[in-house]
Amino acid sequence: MERYEKQIIFGEIGVEGQKKLLNKKAIIIGCGALGTVIANNLTRSGVGYIKIVDRDYIELSNLQRQILFDEEDIKENLPKVIAAERKLRKINSEIKIEPLLTDVNSTNIEEICKGMDIILDATDNLQTRYLINDLSIKLNIPWIYGAVIGSSGMVHTIIPNETPCLRCMFPEIPTIGATETCDTAGVLNSITSIVASLESMEAIKILLDKKSTVIKGLQYIDIWTNDFEHIDMNIDENCIACGKNNFEFMNRSTEEAVYLCGKNSIQVNPMQKEISAENIVRRLKSLDIDVKQNAYFIKFDIEDVQITLFYDGRAIIKNTNDIKRATSLYARYIGN
Repeated sequence: MERYEKQIIFGEIGVEGQKKLLNKKAIIIGCGALGTVIANNLTRSGVGYIKIVDRDYIELSNLQRQILFDEEDIKENLPKVIAAERKLRKINSEIKIEPLLTDVNSTNIEEICKGMDIILDATDNLQTRYLINDLSIKLNIPWIYGAVIGSSGMVHTIIPNETPCLRCMFPEIPTIGATETCDTAGVLNSITSIVASLESMEAIKILLDKKSTVIKGLQYIDIWTNDFEHIDMNIDENCIACGKNNFEFMNRSTEEAVYLCGKNSIQVNPMQKEISAENIVRRLKSLDIDVKQNAYFIKFDIEDVQITLFYDGRAIIKNTNDIKRATSLYARYIGN
């Protein structure tokens, strides 16, 4: 318990609270700007089991705000979850860290989150957040919503049947183009650290059964204008999700190609999950294409784009925002 000494001194935690944290399970969905800070905080706080899920690899532009990564990780072509696990094990070898290199979607979210005590949102898109919201209500697992853009961010804690869910607050996803993205507005590293730290603290409160102290409305922060605002929110009895238990996003078919916010990239995620890596590499090399391969993915450049093919069949096509072109390139160089 020595490593948690300063935390134990805090009266709301104590020795018993620390023991409780060591027996809890948290899942962090996303391992970017928010996810790395959350994972760092929970690891140092002694949450006993932390599952980190992310679909992506590390790039130079990530280093501005994603605190668990460095230039060596990029040289090694590491996926985010693998690099994060390596760093976190050096911080705290007494807890269990489980990295999961995959895309969270309607077909796998229930299996991924089953048995968790808390879900932390560190995603970069609203579709996944609404999916997490559905799953949270269905399995009765609390989750923490967090979002950042530019210099501002928001945090809200969703405890099923106790606090408003995401669809109570925002019944429908905004139309495409109605909101800013990190491509158009950017993001400051200070706001990602603040929002992620608030999410981490909310998670610890729930894991310690200190629910009376959680954020029950929407906490808004803008560190450029120095605005700090708490917006009260109420449960909507007619909410399609928590009121009517209509889990619309869990019932949606997974899109096979989606634009990745902030990356000028398309993710192609075919329903078929098996690939013949040896055949693909051999075929690419026969076309005089320079192929890099490691334990996690195959990477090659072609027609002014970079394709990273993961062994579950999923690929990220970088330097394009054209879904039709991305799926066409996937079919031509990888297969149908």
